[in-house]
Amino acid sequence: MKSFKLLVSGGALAMVIAGAGLAQQAAPRSQAMPRPAPQAGLKPQRDPITAVPSLLPRTQAVLDGYVRDNKMPGIVGAFGVADMPTIFLSAGKIADDAGAARAGPDSLWRVYSMTKPITGMAAMMLVEDGKIKLDDPVSKFIPAFKNMTVVDGPDSLKSHPAARPITIRMLLTHSSGLGYNIITKGALLGEYNRLGINPAQVNNQFEAEARKVRPATLEAFANAVASVPLVYEPGTKWSYSIGLDVMGRVIEVASGMSFDGFVQARIFNPLGMKSSYWTVPQSEIPRFATNYAFTKASMAQINPAFDTSKMDAKARMPLDAAATSVWLKPPSFPYGGAGLVMSARDYDTFLHMLQNYGELNGRRVMKEETAKLAMSNLLPAGVTFSGTVASTGGNTAGPKMGFGAGGSVYLEDFPGGAGKGTYGWGGAAGTVAFVDPGRRARGTIMVNYFPGETYPLRAEVLPALLADLSLHRQ
Repeated sequence: MKSFKLLVSGGALAMVIAGAGLAQQAAPRSQAMPRPAPQAGLKPQRDPITAVPSLLPRTQAVLDGYVRDNKMPGIVGAFGVADMPTIFLSAGKIADDAGAARAGPDSLWRVYSMTKPITGMAAMMLVEDGKIKLDDPVSKFIPAFKNMTVVDGPDSLKSHPAARPITIRMLLTHSSGLGYNIITKGALLGEYNRLGINPAQVNNQFEAEARKVRPATLEAFANAVASVPLVYEPGTKWSYSIGLDVMGRVIEVASGMSFDGFVQARIFNPLGMKSSYWTVPQSEIPRFATNYAFTKASMAQINPAFDTSKMDAKARMPLDAAATSVWLKPPSFPYGGAGLVMSARDYDTFLHMLQNYGELNGRRVMKEETAKLAMSNLLPAGVTFSGTVASTGGNTAGPKMGFGAGGSVYLEDFPGGAGKGTYGWGGAAGTVAFVDPGRRARGTIMVNYFPGETYPLRAEVLPALLADLSLHRQ
C-alpha cells in the first residue's frame, strides 16, 4: 500500500556491498545461501554477511534505536546491488515473547500489498506468453465484467453504464475504477462489506466474521466484484483498488492453472524462493513474526468488536500471534493484492530478478523486454499517479511518478536518491521494497505492525542509508 519518495543511490551502494564482499570473501551469494532447516523449536541462523553491520552504521543505528526504544520487537533490512552479496541488517526479535527468535534474513513477515508486484509480474508473464494483452477487456476472461456501471455519486448506489470496458492494463495500474474497502466510502463501501469483497487476512477474530460473507473461491469473488458499480469511469483516474486481486482470477483463466499454482511454478520455484507462503506451514512458526497493532483507532478500525477501553494510545498489542496466526490456515482463496508471507531473503531474490530484467542465477523467468515493460509507466493516456495519501504511507512530494504492473515507477531521477525507472511498493504492516534497475540496486525493509505509518520508519531508515553511502564516496 506504500509508494516511495526517497530511495538509494546505486553507485555508492555498490561500493558498500563490494566492501562487504571483501570482508566476507568466504560468504556465498545471498540468494544461494541455505535456509534454516524447518524444524520446530530451532531458531533460524543468521547470515555471515549480517555480522558486518558496521558497513552501514547509521542505518543499523536506526534499526537498533527502534528496538531499544521499544517501538517494535524487531526489524530486518536487505540491500543489494548487481550480483554482489546482499547486505542484511537486523535488530531485535520477531515477537515480544521471551523465547522469540532474533529477526534475520529468513524470518517470515506478512508483506500485504507487497504481494501486488508479484501478481503484476505473473500477469506480465502471460502477456509474454501471448495469452493476454494489456488492452484486452477483462470481460474476455471474466464475462461478468462485460457491462459495468459507475456510481452517480457517493451517497447511493444509483449508477450509469460505464463509458468503456475495464482492461488488463487498468487492473494492473489501479485505473479500473474498482474500489477498495480500506478507502472506499459511503453506500459503495456498504455494498462491498455486504458481499464480502474483502480480500485480506488480519487475524482469526476478523477472519471468522469475514468468512460469513466473503466468497469462497477466486471465481466467485471476481463475479461479486463485477456486480458492484465502479467508483470512477475506467481509465480516467488512479485510485487504489482490488484490481490485483481480480487479476488473480484473470491469471487462472488465461493460464489454466490455479493462481497460486501459477505463481509457484513461474516465479517461486525457478528463483528458489522457498520462504514465500499463502499458508504458513506449522513447521515454520518458529521464524514467523507476530503482527502488532499500536493504537485504539487502528484496532477499532480493524475490528469494531474489539474492546479498546483498557488500551493505551501507544500500546503495542499482538494482533496476529505467530503460534495461532490466521496464516496457518488456507485463505478463502489466494489474495493477489495482500496474501503473501515472505522472508527478506526471498523478497530480495524477487527484486534481484527484476534488477536483472527477468533473470537470476542463470534462470530466466521473463524476457528482458517484458521486465522493462512491466516496470515502465503503464497508465492509460491522460492518467497520472502522484503518490498515495498519508494514511497509506505515501505523500505527494518528490519526483514525477507513474505506475507499472502492480507498483509505482519513477519517471525522473530524484536528486540524492533513486533513479529514473525505480519500481516498487510496500505493505500495510510497514514493509517496503524497491528496485532501481538502472543503477542495479534494490532494498527491502521488513517489520509487522498496524498502522504502517505509526512511526516514520521509511523517513528515517532511507536517509540513514543515504548518509552511510555518502561516507563511502569520500
